[in-house]
Parts: sequence; structure tokens; C-alpha cells
Amino acid sequence: MVARINFSANLLNTLNYNENKLKENMAELIHAVNYGKATERLGFSDKLKRIEKQASLNDKCEKSIVHISLNFDPSENLDKETLRAVAESYMQKLGFGNQPYLVYQHFDAGHPHIHIVSTIIKMDGKRIKTHNIGRNQSEKARKEVEQTFGLVKAESRHQQLELYQLGPVSALKVQYGKSVTKRAITTVLDAVLKTYKYTSLAELNAVLKQYNVMADCGSKDSRMYKNKGLVYRVLDEKGNKIGTPIKASAFYMKPGLKFLEEKFAQNESLRQPHKQRIKNAIDLAFAKRPVQSMDELIKVLQKEKIQLVLRQNDKGIIYGLTYIDHEKKCVFNGSDLGKQYSANAMQQRFNKETPAEQQVQEQKQEQTQRILHDKKQTDTLPQQTTLFPASSATEKLKPPFSDGVPNSSNILQELIQPEYINDQMPGELKKQKRKRKRKRLRL
Repeated sequence: MVARINFSANLLNTLNYNENKLKENMAELIHAVNYGKATERLGFSDKLKRIEKQASLNDKCEKSIVHISLNFDPSENLDKETLRAVAESYMQKLGFGNQPYLVYQHFDAGHPHIHIVSTIIKMDGKRIKTHNIGRNQSEKARKEVEQTFGLVKAESRHQQLELYQLGPVSALKVQYGKSVTKRAITTVLDAVLKTYKYTSLAELNAVLKQYNVMADCGSKDSRMYKNKGLVYRVLDEKGNKIGTPIKASAFYMKPGLKFLEEKFAQNESLRQPHKQRIKNAIDLAFAKRPVQSMDELIKVLQKEKIQLVLRQNDKGIIYGLTYIDHEKKCVFNGSDLGKQYSANAMQQRFNKETPAEQQVQEQKQEQTQRILHDKKQTDTLPQQTTLFPASSATEKLKPPFSDGVPNSSNILQELIQPEYINDQMPGELKKQKRKRKRKRLRL
């Protein structure tokens, strides 16, 4: 079992999230604890006012609403009675046993799970301590519940249970024909629309396409585009649109263009603090070792949980880059990070050598030029004859006579050749000068 806890300041939105799924037959209210009425007799107003009244006992607490999800292994087929007992046991161990709470069973994912809505404000107006509640109280409660009910332990299925987490990881890739289309798209939208920070439809689609889903407003000449309509489509593995599109108004969140435009404006400022992380990751990739291609850069950034999406035309020419930071959950076009991170600038950086390589290359060129210069100077020096040539034993002097016949040109060359005298004196002939010692006058 995996437990996820979120806190909110808005009870109405949290309650509507579950109630809208209930209307679409994607959820069912299976339990209501510490309410004055039986579960089946509760109306929407009853559900809202009971928690709202208790939460209002403390005006100083901003996020007084708690939204919990308990996710179970797909192999576990738990009936409603067991799910009620699991919810009661977990909430009691977490310290919420005396709080009013609602338990919804959801059917919108590939694994069984329940959602619990409550408040952290107690009847006396004091708040339940929630510091590190997920790491401490919840982990302890989870392990005890697993043991009591014989549930699959989270530690033994860690990799699989990552798919059940609330957030982007829980959005399973939609495969048309293998799951109910609307339900599958809803799962993806729940994970992406509320968590990622995108500022345009193109940036949103860069994330949605990772799950084979696309938001489509039609071509510029289409009736849907002119009327500002929006549909959501399923894509195949090659990115082609398949199946029947579903209108945005058909989903409980109503994620049409008006909804998205509000998100665009909000996300513009929310994503700014995370811009530098992506820039640092790219610069570090080039600093560590020379990156030679887009494919290589994609692999390097993946290690930092940053996904690089290429925007290409029909001819395969890259005209834009989109960076998706899955850790900070934000999306940036290359030009938003700066000109040096755009498609053209990045392709130019692949062809450039690193500063270290340039320095080595310059040193090699400088050394080669020096050697050639020295060789040229040596070749142009005049030949000199000395009384004590260093290589006289090996050099063969050209005589002015060849075969006993005088050579006028050689004789003339010898006559006009300047005379060089070696003024160096052999060591044996040098007199060593000694300093005279001054005689001291003895008294």
C-alpha cells in the first residue's frame, strides 16, 4: 500500500474533485465517519458543511483541508467492507480517528485506490500536528495496516508502486484500444494539468504527448479554432491521432481554452525560479565533456530528470526545442531560457571545441610555427670555416681543384670569402689569475 497526503486551503475544490468523478460513475462514496447521517443519505451540502464548520474553528490555519489517497497493488481485489476497515485503521493510527472524513473509492486507474477528505482542525479549535506527517506517522501507520490486513508491502513492489503516486509518475501511457479512452485521458489530465507549469498549448502538449495524449484546437481555418473549442485526442506510438476526440467540456475539470489560459498566466511566474536549474544542467553537460549531438545531449539531461523534446518539420529539420523538468515540473521553450539555448544556438555549440581543446590546439600550432621558423633561419645562415671546426673530422671541404685542374669559380669564391678567426684560447694556455693575499702587519 502507498499513502499520499496533500493539504489544501479550499475544501470546495477538493470535494468537487471527488464528487465530479462520482457523477461520471468513476467513483463511489463508500464511507462517512463522524457524520450525523448514514453515508447513503448524505447530500452534497451535508458533506461540505460538516467539514467546513469544523475547519472554521481555527481561522489562523491556512491549509486546513487534508486529501489522502491510499493506493493498493493491482493484484489485490479488495471489497468495499475491507476498504472501509483499512481507511478507519489508517486514519485512527494517523491521529484523525475523531475527525469527520469521507472515503471515496475511485475507478479511474489501473490499480484499486481510495481518496479520503478531512480537516486537521479538531473540535477544540486546535490543529493536528502535520510536520513530517508523511515521513513519520503515515509510514508507521502504513506498515501496521499492511501487516494487519495482509496487504502487499510497498517495499517489495517499489518500482511498480511508483506508478500509483499522485502526480506525473502516476499517469500511465494511454494506449488506444487497451483502456477506456475517456478514463485513461482523465488520469493523464489529473496528473499533468494541476502539477506542471506550462505557459502555452504547445508546452502543455510537450508533456501530454509523453503519455500519448494531445490537446487539439484544430487548424486555423477550422470551425473549432474560430469558436475557441478544444478537444483531447489519443495518439499512437508514432504520434498519429487515432480514435474519436473528446470535448474538453466532457471532462469534470472542464479543461477548455479558458481554463488553460488562466493556467498559462499563473504558471508564468511560478516557473521562473526553476529556469536556472535547466540552464545549469545544459552548461554542465558541455563543460564536463564535449557534447557532439542532440541525441547525446538528450541522454545527459535525462540523468538530471530533464527531458529534451525536439520540434521538427516534415523534413526532419529541427526548428525548436522544449525542455521538460520532471523534478521541478515545469516546461520551457529554448528561447525562453535565452538565445544560447535555442535550437540554432545549440546546434552551433555541438560544432565548437571546448576551451581546453582550443588551448591545446593553439599550443600545438604555436610550437609547429616555432620549429619551422628556426629551421628556416638555420638554412639561411652563411657557411663558416674556423680554425677549429667542431666537425672537421667528418666534413669534406670542397677543393678549388677538381681532378688536379684549377677551377676558376672555386678559386674566386675562396678569394672573396671573409676570413674568420677563432679567438678562443685553449684551456691549457689560459693563465689562471690568482688573488694576492695582502700581508697583515703583525704587531
